[in-house]
Amino acid sequence: MLNYKTIPVTAFLQNCSLLWCDETMEAAVIDPGGDLDVLLAEVDRLGLKLTQIWQTHAHIDHAGGTAELAEKLSLPIIGPHPADQFWIDGLPEQSKMFGFPHSEAFTPTRWLFDGDKVTVGRCTLDVRHCPGHTPGHVVFHSPEIGRAFVGDVLFAGAIGRSDFPQGDYDTLIDSIVTRLWPMGDETVFISGHGPESTFGRERKTNPYVGGT
Repeated sequence: MLNYKTIPVTAFLQNCSLLWCDETMEAAVIDPGGDLDVLLAEVDRLGLKLTQIWQTHAHIDHAGGTAELAEKLSLPIIGPHPADQFWIDGLPEQSKMFGFPHSEAFTPTRWLFDGDKVTVGRCTLDVRHCPGHTPGHVVFHSPEIGRAFVGDVLFAGAIGRSDFPQGDYDTLIDSIVTRLWPMGDETVFISGHGPESTFGRERKTNPYVGGT
């Protein structure tokens, strides 16, 4: 069975998630934006073996600690979609612009594409390419536990920004409607910031995508 714990990191309170298989205790971390000491302390506390990094997109608050963590523990970096290459290349400049510790660019071990699957221990999640916030944004869906890790595509009561370079509002709405909603109204999603919600609740109440 898949388990997860969400840990807000950096001054942006970005929801970094640890996911692990309770049979093997092998774990993946989604979007290690920073505060690696906090993340690794939680890995130790939970008795996990961290084996990989999964990346939804390459904004600094989601990817600021990725290169350092990958080098420190010799971990593969899985994702995002290659359309986010320019964001990855710009991480050093992003860190200066937003006052983050210096962040190195990195080369993912594996790029992700719509319809791919990722595995941690004996648990498998589906990958959906959901552009709009960034062109290479991906989300991770576990039908097994009815959870989706959606990065900055959708929030409780809001949607991701689309005014960054190569963001696009119409594309973002299309990603939500055509890629997220089919996962089911009961699916709980963990976004990049803020509390969890369900797709069903957002379809009814979200001012940006309610009624879609």
